Amino acid sequence: MNAANTANAYKRQQIMTASPEELTLMLYNGAIRFVNESIQAIEQKNLEKAHHANIRAQNIVRELMITTDTSYEISKNWLLLDEYILHCLVQGNIKKDIEPLEQAKKLLTEFRDTWGQAMKQVRLDRAAGN
Repeated sequence: MNAANTANAYKRQQIMTASPEELTLMLYNGAIRFVNESIQAIEQKNLEKAHHANIRAQNIVRELMITTDTSYEISKNWLLLDEYILHCLVQGNIKKDIEPLEQAKKLLTEFRDTWGQAMKQVRLDRAAGN
């Protein structure tokens, strides 16, 4: 088995054994990675690569949106921000403009960091018996 196959098998195993919370964190990380790839490709004038990376980021944001539990008021507000992120991604892709992509990346990074902190707090609360 070559290194790429080994890495893919590891990644598949990681996804299959992850909790829903960890999967959400992985989605945020993936979206950020693809936005970065799209920005770099635009800077390098590789518009096809920029497009494909952007579409992958859009697909991840859509997945986050459809899996959001909107029974909570905060989730409805979160969903509006996801819609804005998606809008930024689409505009950045259409115009091949880095500025809206940077805005999307900034929000995705903030969401990812907030999500990670919430996961840590839940673990601490569980460990403390709360």
